[in-house]
Amino acid sequence: MPTEMGFLSMEQVVFTYPGRAPVVDGIDWHMQAGEIHCLVGRSGCGKTTLLQLAAGLLRPQSGRVLLQGRGLLAPGPQLGFMFQAPTLLDWKSALDNVLLPVSLQRRPGATDVERAKALLDQLGLATHAQHYPRQLSGGQQSRVALARALVLEPALLLLDEPFAALDAITRAELQDDLLRTCRQRGTTVLFVTHDIHEAVYLGDRIAVMHAGRIVDDIRIDLPGPRQQAMREELPFNRLCGWVRRSMDGVAA
Repeated sequence: MPTEMGFLSMEQVVFTYPGRAPVVDGIDWHMQAGEIHCLVGRSGCGKTTLLQLAAGLLRPQSGRVLLQGRGLLAPGPQLGFMFQAPTLLDWKSALDNVLLPVSLQRRPGATDVERAKALLDQLGLATHAQHYPRQLSGGQQSRVALARALVLEPALLLLDEPFAALDAITRAELQDDLLRTCRQRGTTVLFVTHDIHEAVYLGDRIAVMHAGRIVDDIRIDLPGPRQQAMREELPFNRLCGWVRRSMDGVAA
């Protein structure tokens, strides 16, 4: 029996693609409600596969994935997604792109529209609601994608390197937007990244993955709310060093 139960729990999860060694190899992992967990590791270590298992997009060959104590068998409205590219629909306005998850289930009502507008406003896009993706910068498109992921008020938000293609300043702004918005809503977050500094800045905990296993689970004890200036301070850089040593296979 597991010794710990979380909001999202993985118990001895194994996943293997045909003809390959296990990509996810016996992972036990638990996330508590309202936490932001970052998953880091070198390319090919299994990060994205683990995220897909957490989303119900893949089913483990053995072990189980539990969301709020129940087996997670498929994606649902309790989950929000944001991927490496914004993947907005070119022929829809920013507002209609945000409302897309609602439209796939039913006709959006007045409450849905107000919620979508409030998200755009919170993310600094109130005046861009009727703009089309071609009229938006890369950072603005990413904000629309974040609003879309949150419009159904999911309990769990899953992100796969969503800011990797952005310039450093825009990326920092999006990190602050994500932190502020998810803290206000109490959203639990699983964020996959290869960027150590991004993981330390965003995460309450960081799981370090290597060869299909989680080899370290690091608690990030930085004060909140997080501010970009803390990147220059010793505690932040010590934590970055710890994560780097863990990724390099050196004991912290």
